[in-house]
Amino acid sequence: MMRRLLVRGMLAGLAAAAVALVVAWIYGEPRVADAIAFEEAAARAAGGHPHEEEVVSRTAQRTVGLITAVGVYGVAVGGLFAIAFAFAQGRLGALGARATAAVVAAAGFVALVLVPSLKYPATPPAVGDPETIGGRTALYFGMAALGVLATAAALIVGRRLVPRLGAWNATIVTVIGFVVLIAVANRLTPDPDALPDGFPATVLWDFRIASLGIQLALWATLGLLFGFLSERALTRRTAPA
Repeated sequence: MMRRLLVRGMLAGLAAAAVALVVAWIYGEPRVADAIAFEEAAARAAGGHPHEEEVVSRTAQRTVGLITAVGVYGVAVGGLFAIAFAFAQGRLGALGARATAAVVAAAGFVALVLVPSLKYPATPPAVGDPETIGGRTALYFGMAALGVLATAAALIVGRRLVPRLGAWNATIVTVIGFVVLIAVANRLTPDPDALPDGFPATVLWDFRIASLGIQLALWATLGLLFGFLSERALTRRTAPA
């Protein structure tokens, strides 16, 4: 059964990647082009070269490169999603397969995307010191790990508080504790790099909204499609019994 769920998770992840790719082409790529244009204009104003010699052309980056990156990411996330679903199934009360998939998708989006993005949001080209990429990447994944641990703890604690406080009060207490923990972590972690002078605020804002939209499209499609596929698989398994 785990193999079936894993295959369905990777297929759902591939389909979700296709949806996310469309969102990236429509909303993300224009903002990347604007950021690159700003970077080249700033280099010309400083008397330098607009850009270094490209190893991979911009056309290849936004076509083959983007398709490959988003596709591999979607399949990997789909496989991990199937494992998380298998662990959560039957442990979230009377929730069925579709509801469980929706909860796992929402938890995954919050833990792996929203929590780290609140402190270290996505940045387009020309934003951030290239020499600090390694450190910024480590900080981002550190916040993502904290988001996973905090989300898992919130789900476990919230479920244990339900018999004592009731579902509504337990949810409120759990959400408050989660928000406080993330707020403290944001306060203690280093700040992101400053923006370059003159960088258009609208381009930065639109790029970050587009980045969240791409992730939201991927996780929402993954949760809905995997819930449908897993429900059919679980129904077929229990039908003979």
